[in-house]
Amino acid sequence: MNDRLQKFLFQHAAARGEFVELSEVWAQIQSHHRYPAPVTRLLGEMIGAAVLLSGNIKFDGSLVMQIQGDGPVRLLVVECDSAMKIRATAKLDETVPLTGNETFTDLINAHGKGRFVITLDPHEKAPGQRPYQGIVSLAGDAISQVIENYMKQSEQLDTRIWLAADNHVIRGLLLQRMPPPTGPDGLSEKNGDEEKAWENLLALALTLRNKELLDTDIDTLRHRLFWEEDLFAFDPLHPVFNCSCSREKVASMLKMLGKKEVEDALKEQGNLAISCDFCGQTYAFDPVDCAQLFAENSSGEPPPSSLH
Repeated sequence: MNDRLQKFLFQHAAARGEFVELSEVWAQIQSHHRYPAPVTRLLGEMIGAAVLLSGNIKFDGSLVMQIQGDGPVRLLVVECDSAMKIRATAKLDETVPLTGNETFTDLINAHGKGRFVITLDPHEKAPGQRPYQGIVSLAGDAISQVIENYMKQSEQLDTRIWLAADNHVIRGLLLQRMPPPTGPDGLSEKNGDEEKAWENLLALALTLRNKELLDTDIDTLRHRLFWEEDLFAFDPLHPVFNCSCSREKVASMLKMLGKKEVEDALKEQGNLAISCDFCGQTYAFDPVDCAQLFAENSSGEPPPSSLH
């Protein structure tokens, strides 16, 4: 498998790192959408960031990363679960033409009202448990800066991220400083050697440029940047594209809309055809299907499914 998340530890520095490389997953996601080049780059970088963060969190569930924009890009959504199953989509304001020269701010934070949202949704929730959600403003000029700001606010850990994406590949690097040990008084103990080691790793990583990320496989990058460091590399993880949409989930969404709104839509359209924003799968519901959704069933069992 070409797609990999490679995690590693530095033996002589209180830090850990991750490289991500996605081409097959990226091709599958793009096969369902046609986005302008700047949006493709933006979504690709966000996918790389989501995989890096998912690999960095001990969590049995899904990480959902959203950018709610106020520019030509209205919404970016990436979902990556603990099994490294990924899906992603973008929604654009079709009335705004893109030239290809737009900056990060132009695309998603043109009026300063964009937001970045991370949701951690457990697979198995305890009674009354709700997903954890963190929201921050879109401070920064790139996805990487937004993530770094989020990690600094939410985790209080020094985290640096480098991301690059084009039509063919997504690559990224994450470096994170490990929490310092605590002393007898419960306070963190500062260590000058550890500080120097962290600064040295950052100096090495800061030589990395966007073109180098796009043109170089992660094994070569790891050797090129950290060849003087003793690393412990874990077995790689292999992300895959997977969409969790289903007819049952669409049916639940229609029931949430309510009987009147669904009936009004049927009068206007005749039949309902609802397409998944992530994979493009279309689910058709005719008047009989919709009637069954709202049929009363005193037994508590769901109404029988249509055979047509």
